[in-house]
Amino acid sequence: MKRRIQTALAAMSMAVACLSAAPAHADGKTLRLVPYADLKVLDPFFTTAYITRNFGFMVYDTLFAPDAKGIPQPQMVDSYKTSSDGKSWTFTLRDGLKFSDGNPVKSADVVASLQRWEKRDNIGRAMVAAGGKWAAVDDKTFTLTLDQPFGPVLDGLAKVASYPAFIIPERLAKMPDTAPLNEVVGSGPYLFKRDEWVPGNKLVFVRNPAYVGRKEAPSGLAGNKTSHVDRVEWAILPDSNSSIAALKNNEVDMIEEVPPDYIETLRSDSDIHVGVTGKSQAYIIMNFLNPPFDKVQARQALRHAIDQEKFVTAMGYPADMRMDYCATYFICGSPNDTSAGAAPYRKVDMALAKKLLAESGYKGEKIAVLLPTDVAYLNSATLVAIQAMQDLGMNLDIQSMDWATETARRASKNPVDKGGWSIYLSSAADYNVNSPINNTYLGAACGNSLPGWPCDKPLDELRAQWIAATDPAQRKQLLDKFQERAYEAIPYIAVGQYNRVHAVRKSVQHSDLLWGLPNVWVLDK
Repeated sequence: MKRRIQTALAAMSMAVACLSAAPAHADGKTLRLVPYADLKVLDPFFTTAYITRNFGFMVYDTLFAPDAKGIPQPQMVDSYKTSSDGKSWTFTLRDGLKFSDGNPVKSADVVASLQRWEKRDNIGRAMVAAGGKWAAVDDKTFTLTLDQPFGPVLDGLAKVASYPAFIIPERLAKMPDTAPLNEVVGSGPYLFKRDEWVPGNKLVFVRNPAYVGRKEAPSGLAGNKTSHVDRVEWAILPDSNSSIAALKNNEVDMIEEVPPDYIETLRSDSDIHVGVTGKSQAYIIMNFLNPPFDKVQARQALRHAIDQEKFVTAMGYPADMRMDYCATYFICGSPNDTSAGAAPYRKVDMALAKKLLAESGYKGEKIAVLLPTDVAYLNSATLVAIQAMQDLGMNLDIQSMDWATETARRASKNPVDKGGWSIYLSSAADYNVNSPINNTYLGAACGNSLPGWPCDKPLDELRAQWIAATDPAQRKQLLDKFQERAYEAIPYIAVGQYNRVHAVRKSVQHSDLLWGLPNVWVLDK
């Protein structure tokens, strides 16, 4: 439903008070942006939440990073080489890299970080399955050895999400990973000002004086990340009305993710540039550990009840920024676009859905649905899913919470009656779903640590075959077989494709370089 910007006046006054409380910085430039959600977890190795990932790219760096064309480029790495059989890799770090505590970045830090990363990340886990082993040779040189060739080595090290291979000090990387790290020590473009952090209100970053930028110009997430501004503030505003009002009144410079029903409003404002950040896929995650979605028939039942057009319409995206139907799990329009296996689910079939739900053994047990209150489009999409589940006859326990709380809650493996959950909705950018290995939930082998804990061994085997294949025709055939199996096992349910949209005041320079996430180091004022 469209909301009028005039209704934001009261919320706007609160936003002004919040922002004006920040100290003045007359001697330097301050960039203020509104992130899509509040931040609660500081450890990007612990959660797949994009807000934590975004925090990670502010303070940490990676060995490789994708350029504007998505091609991995060296970042912390100076040079590398691989053997002719693809089983041996050698990497050398750039000179002068330092952590924010003053210590140099060494190969031992890299190896420990990658060993922590590969325990959770789907590409990292697949690399281990291929016999991958990391080792430090000296302070600047490290190696990867494999039992069999592994094509996505650089793609894995350049991952943008779920989970990026950030480099942290060895002493932190070797700490238990059963709880998130709370200490932040990175070598990225910014320093996190913990002393100015006001949870639920603002986060502050300042330029890292020890950051060593590359000589290459910024491109995507690659190249020189030296900041053009001295200070970046994330303003956590209470609702969409207040964030839009703050942008229009020049109290913030940028909104990371524009709520869909405000896109047209901002398009008509001559002081604001509205840009497409990239394509995204919204989806339903079901908990494989708790009934009824531990049974494939229940997952198939819900898939037969899904009408993608209802979801993207309810989310509010303009017609030119959404697709009413997309058959592929891998982003329509991408190189891996395929309709294999999708035909049985093209149209809603409630009779078949109810039959499958009964076959799953479901007898009215409570299903806990997590409903986000502060991410408007996910709130709308979740409400559509709730209606579909109610039409199926499911007994729902709808639990409302803000997104930051939901991202913490979904890590619980408890039964529903002991604080667990059954279902939630989220979304992922194109680079996070565009292949059998990049797709977070389809790329997750049995034994993974993703909330929902999807497991299907035939899918795991097909993924491994796709990774190992080198012939393009064979890879295409395996891709189709992989998606066909995904439509049988239903690790998750895609509910629609749309464009992510950001908004920046036109007084901010270089906004055309924004790529995939708020890479604010490219912006200037």
